[in-house]
Amino acid sequence: QVQLVESGGGLVQAGGSLRLSCAASGRTASTFAMGWFRQGPGKEREFVAAISWGGGRTDYAGSVKGRFTISRDNAKNTVYLQMNSLKPEDAAVYYCASDLNYRGSRGDEYHYWGQGTQVIVSS
Repeated sequence: QVQLVESGGGLVQAGGSLRLSCAASGRTASTFAMGWFRQGPGKEREFVAAISWGGGRTDYAGSVKGRFTISRDNAKNTVYLQMNSLKPEDAAVYYCASDLNYRGSRGDEYHYWGQGTQVIVSS
């Protein structure tokens, strides 16, 4: 069993930055692949970024590539999403997810999900 807790969301002006964190707990949390997803108002959930358990593989949605960076610190069982040059369309509830296998953008295949942290971007 893996528990995920996101933090770091908040209100930021367009062009600003935020760093989200996802703390994982559980016996083998550091060996799980992780992903970030988001769901904006009235929108479906969408993939943002993913990282393999060792950090050697990452994938990004086209809309965030070059602006967002996913990373992890397995010693702290934490995954980060550094978000730069934020745009109003980035506003959403951001969720982290984990799975024993690398799932990339395939949200339905992730086994564990956090409760989400809200990001608001003012224009």
